[in-house]
Amino acid sequence: MTAPAPGPATRRNTELLLIVFAVAVAVLAYAAVGLAQDGRLPSGTLGYGLGLGGLFLTAHLAVRRLAPYADPLIVPCVALLNGLGLVLIRRLDYDAIERARARGRALPRADAPLQLIWTAVGIVLFIAVLWVVREHTRLARYTYTCAAVGLVFLMLPALPVLGQTINGARLWIRVGPMTVQPSEVAKLLLIIFFAGYLVSKRDVLSLASRRVLGIDFPRARDLGPVLLAWAASLAVLVREKDLGSSLLFFGIFVVMLYVATERTSWLLIGLGLFLGGAFAAYALFGHVRQRVDTWLDPFADAGGDGYQLVQGLFGFGSGGLTGTGLGEGSPGTVPFAKTDFILATVGEELGLFGVMAVLMLFALIVERGLRTALACRDSFGKLLAVGLSFALALQVFVIVGGVTRLIPLTGVTLPWLSYGGSSIVANWALVALLLRVSDAARRPAPAPIAPEAARAVVEEARTTVVRR
Repeated sequence: MTAPAPGPATRRNTELLLIVFAVAVAVLAYAAVGLAQDGRLPSGTLGYGLGLGGLFLTAHLAVRRLAPYADPLIVPCVALLNGLGLVLIRRLDYDAIERARARGRALPRADAPLQLIWTAVGIVLFIAVLWVVREHTRLARYTYTCAAVGLVFLMLPALPVLGQTINGARLWIRVGPMTVQPSEVAKLLLIIFFAGYLVSKRDVLSLASRRVLGIDFPRARDLGPVLLAWAASLAVLVREKDLGSSLLFFGIFVVMLYVATERTSWLLIGLGLFLGGAFAAYALFGHVRQRVDTWLDPFADAGGDGYQLVQGLFGFGSGGLTGTGLGEGSPGTVPFAKTDFILATVGEELGLFGVMAVLMLFALIVERGLRTALACRDSFGKLLAVGLSFALALQVFVIVGGVTRLIPLTGVTLPWLSYGGSSIVANWALVALLLRVSDAARRPAPAPIAPEAARAVVEEARTTVVRR
């Protein structure tokens, strides 16, 4: 006999213990950075631990109350990544301050406290999503609303006054004193749209017109959705110079289309369109050509366009297997180490073992998300869980592949590790949606009515109708 599945109380207790472990690891890492930099325990260690523990405990209590059957491993993994990201940003703050002092410049603003504030905002939104979205199937009612709003958010940076160009990419809009990256919100809205659309059109998109080399290809009239997604991704690439978001949105759509229809031909068509679009972008747009050339040979211009990538590779090399130790390396030599190249800091100070541990945490979150998709009872929930999980997986692959020179570098951030308010808030909302689907998938199905009871209910209903 198989052991019964653990109940919701057991799941939540397991989650609480893992969250305590995640906070303890983050606090120890924070203390290690302070000891390496100043030779003493940082004065804010206790406050940092209490603040971080309070935030993640609040998230845990919200899950215990609003999604008791949800997967117990996802939130602890996110908490550990988020806590480690705060430590790495704090470590880079130390480095920036030391460099400013050595050059006699004004001391820069510390980004770690602001990232902690954005973490709090993300957890508030996480709780709000769990509170508002009590049933994930209700999101299917807003399929086309999410599409319209998502496209608006995606195109906001292209507006001449509102959009902001930073480091050559037009990804941000200015809202008062802050810059916001609306593509992070658009990502979630478009995933909801893709799930709702593909559920309703799945049968049509599964129809085959001809068979070539054992593969069934769709009808020409059904190519509209994938061509539209391809054109939209190219528009983002051309207008906003955002190679990362362009690849992310098109890849999510193609994978969700494949999962919905189970047609390998859609993957082949998507791959062909991607390769064709990539070649055209390389031939027509200088910023794409520059990134590809830098990827092919960063040492050709190691002091110019290739400087960031070269310094990142040197950081990985100096870290070796075990790293230099937190606070003992020189990760600040890499430009934009807090955002695009946060993994280079991990590789230098925690080594290959640290990089693999971080990637395993991301892989575990994705695996639990795909497990949720398999267990979900409705098609919309399955596609939504697949889309959310694959979005996270593809984003990690794109940034890690760029930093390690596996693929050309793009401008996306590493979720929960990189500095950035838009990213951390949107990814906490992504986790909330994934937990909502997980709660529904793991919730026990209602017990079937016994035949005698069913007949009694039918008979009582007939008697009532006759009397009326």
